[in-house]
Amino acid sequence: MADFTGRAKYLEIADDFKRRIRDGELPPGEKLPSETELMAAHGVSRTVARQAISRLREDGYVISHQGKGSFVTLPGGDRPVKHSPEFEQIAEYLSEVRRDVRRLAERMDQLEQLVRQQPQDR
Repeated sequence: MADFTGRAKYLEIADDFKRRIRDGELPPGEKLPSETELMAAHGVSRTVARQAISRLREDGYVISHQGKGSFVTLPGGDRPVKHSPEFEQIAEYLSEVRRDVRRLAERMDQLEQLVRQQPQDR
């Protein structure tokens, strides 16, 4: 069983990979270990391994390809790899979807607060 350090294990794993990527130990294009390999190496569940990879993806350190794995990339404008126009369109569309989902989540939070404030006369 993994020792608890006060920080979520998936964040520790993701931070370790980020450091290794920034230090050049894992160059762009390098394939990350599979979920199963992460589970074995860190003594964690599949859920924790997936969360770590997901965090790396969200922060722009990896790109995942269904059935092929996750590959190192550099966050932000430092990406040396040129993507196809189709990829760029999909990436922009996904950014718009993320913004829309965040807006919807904020609206749901507001609605839930309003409902909680309503008298319970039913």
